[in-house]
Amino acid sequence: MRDKMPIFAGALLLLAALASMTLFTVDQRQFAVVFQLGEVKEVIDKPGLNFKWPMIQNVRYFDRRILTMDTPEPERFITAEKKNVLVDHFVKWRIVDPQLYYVSVAGDEARARTRLLQTVNAGLREEFGRRTVHDVVSGARDKIMEDMRTRADQDARKIGVQILDVRLKRVDLPLEVSESVYRRMEAERKRVANELRSEGGAIAEKIRADADRQREVIIAEAYREAQQLKGAGDAKATATYAQAYGQNAEFYSFYRSLEAYRESFATKNDVMVVDPSSEFFRFMKDSGGGKKN
Repeated sequence: MRDKMPIFAGALLLLAALASMTLFTVDQRQFAVVFQLGEVKEVIDKPGLNFKWPMIQNVRYFDRRILTMDTPEPERFITAEKKNVLVDHFVKWRIVDPQLYYVSVAGDEARARTRLLQTVNAGLREEFGRRTVHDVVSGARDKIMEDMRTRADQDARKIGVQILDVRLKRVDLPLEVSESVYRRMEAERKRVANELRSEGGAIAEKIRADADRQREVIIAEAYREAQQLKGAGDAKATATYAQAYGQNAEFYSFYRSLEAYRESFATKNDVMVVDPSSEFFRFMKDSGGGKKN
């Protein structure tokens, strides 16, 4: 029995070695490409346990997840105004055809990244060359990214890669250009502010002039109406006085004299220098006004 143990252990080791040479697993995050004598035999895109012929077949794995290609330093591009801009961008991509990917770039991710970076940079250089600084900073930024994604994806398909997104993280002017642009923007803002102040001042003067005109008109109309009311009141008072005089002339004269006395001697300090025989004192001398019966 002891003599058979080493033979059994050796058989197990042989089976294990044979299994490791003939069986392989595919992770759900990977593609598996089976090669036979250096040529692509099969592409496996489903996870699980698979079989290969030992010695004559081998397997290479490629990542099927979304990968990111980020530029280490901002790239310099020239706009339609012949101005330099610094652009920082990144690309989202993934392998969709492992066999074409292997044939095109030998399955080398570094070579694939170089190819994609060249494609994206060439497209960005062309897009920026047709647009102004304002367009690339704000106006047409989304359009540039969408156009670049479409164009880059068309070229990437030739090497078995799909471009999912191209994003501009930052678009800046070089320092020497930024200073002049900021000064020009400041001068432009000041000019607009002065224009707005001037327009506001003119509108304010117009409003004041219109308000003054309306005030004068209102005062004039009020004065005219007051004079009309005063004239009507005076006329009515005169008519009342005339009617009262017609009814009893002696009483009317007496009442008017009393009013005159009240107005003349309103306070104790009032002094009048009048001839005692004056008509003014007629009712003070005689309550009957000098009338003889």
